[in-house]
Amino acid sequence: MKRSFCLVLPFLFLGTTTTIASPPVSDRTRECLSCHAEVTPGIVADWERSLHSRVTPGEGLKKPALQRRVSAKSVPETFLKTVVGCAECHTLRADTHKDTFDHNGHQVHIVVSPPDCSTCHPEEASQYSRNIMSHAYANLKNNPVYHGLVEEVNSTYAYTRGKIGLTSPSDPTNADACFSCHGTVIGVSGMRQRDTAMGEMAFPVLSGWPNQGVGRINPDASKGSCTSCHPRHQFSIKVARSPATCSECHKGPDVPAYPVYLVSKHGNIYSSLGETWNFTAVPWKVGADFTAPTCAACHASLLVAGEGDQPEIIAERSHRMNDRLAWRIFGPLYAHAHPLSPDTTVIRNKEGLPLPTELTGEPASSYLISARAQKERTAKMQKICSGCHAGNWVEGHFARFEETIRTTNEMTLAATNILLTAWEKGVAKGLAQNDSIFNEPIEKMWVEQWLFFANSTRFASAMAGADYGVFANGRWYLSGNIRRMHEWLDLALQRKEETKQ
Repeated sequence: MKRSFCLVLPFLFLGTTTTIASPPVSDRTRECLSCHAEVTPGIVADWERSLHSRVTPGEGLKKPALQRRVSAKSVPETFLKTVVGCAECHTLRADTHKDTFDHNGHQVHIVVSPPDCSTCHPEEASQYSRNIMSHAYANLKNNPVYHGLVEEVNSTYAYTRGKIGLTSPSDPTNADACFSCHGTVIGVSGMRQRDTAMGEMAFPVLSGWPNQGVGRINPDASKGSCTSCHPRHQFSIKVARSPATCSECHKGPDVPAYPVYLVSKHGNIYSSLGETWNFTAVPWKVGADFTAPTCAACHASLLVAGEGDQPEIIAERSHRMNDRLAWRIFGPLYAHAHPLSPDTTVIRNKEGLPLPTELTGEPASSYLISARAQKERTAKMQKICSGCHAGNWVEGHFARFEETIRTTNEMTLAATNILLTAWEKGVAKGLAQNDSIFNEPIEKMWVEQWLFFANSTRFASAMAGADYGVFANGRWYLSGNIRRMHEWLDLALQRKEETKQ
């Protein structure tokens, strides 16, 4: 059963309402819309608001270089003269998608992946593939140390006869927790008949779905999800540039970027004046389109300054989010230079552990970027800061940040040495006993030292959100946690001596 569909865009002109002719929509997409305007009206309404529904790839290719959102030098002839609609995305590369199925005579797949988007946005897709985010699923799942933490966090506890027992987490629990952000594996287990408004239809049964995690493994075996930042079906650059988008996964206490930003001076300006900013301009002009940085301004966006057709480029657009970052400040366990490869499962320290540092803090340097590369990345970030701040301000900020890295690493080392003593003295079980390093009270305190308190302090220093570096999970907790760990160790050693007597 097919429904007719007409795309009408209302415009206000000289105080009256009028309409303009519909943009060129392909026959296949028009057929999709004829049903989905009624079955999933929210999706269609979102698409109507998108640039995809109003600008053809051919028109996008004609824009001046700095204003282009299409990074491809050319696109297939069939896409040039019609807007990007349902069929243009959901029938691409159908033979590579395991979730492809026959839908009203068309080979349609449910999950649109980065390789599909690369038809028009190849540079962005390539950059993202070299981003740690795109490898987030395997970096967590396939690292036995990190996955051990996932098991400890997500397992179900029971208390019976004076003992605590654990049941390993189910796949839905993991998907609802850590892998909500890191991504799941989207599998296809068969087909199922469903009653719809258009009658009975067959659809693929997907496992690991729904998910829009940054490292999602898609049915075409690709990694990542563009909709993590550019949500369906508007794919809005305004949404992607909003700090609230980043807050979905960077809210803390392990990665408290968003709350730190909100209490910073930059966040204060954004909260006060952000509704007056132009979040859709390409390129994004510092001081004109926005007056304080957002996450995207510092880490992703094409930034310019000046007037005319050839403004000064302050930062090139990048979808590899660490291009402007010298330090990976959220451990584990210590702040360290960024990994060379986005696949962090290849890292091994001298002890053979899949960690970027030794337990005692020395970096696994052969797997990390060089000091020269760190300097180059810092210069990129400082150039962004210099768009609004004088040199002495920028230099002072980065000097404080480097000192925070040094001191928080020292505080992590102090906590680690207490834990190593507990293992050595036999009052806790660790690596030598092939036991979990996350399941005992002193181990949980140790995790909080680097995962919560050190991270919060570093983010506060990096983003000028001072209170998160002091009393809101900051230095107060770093020092207090060491005292608690030391007290636990003393009491445990005392009890051990008492049992000998």
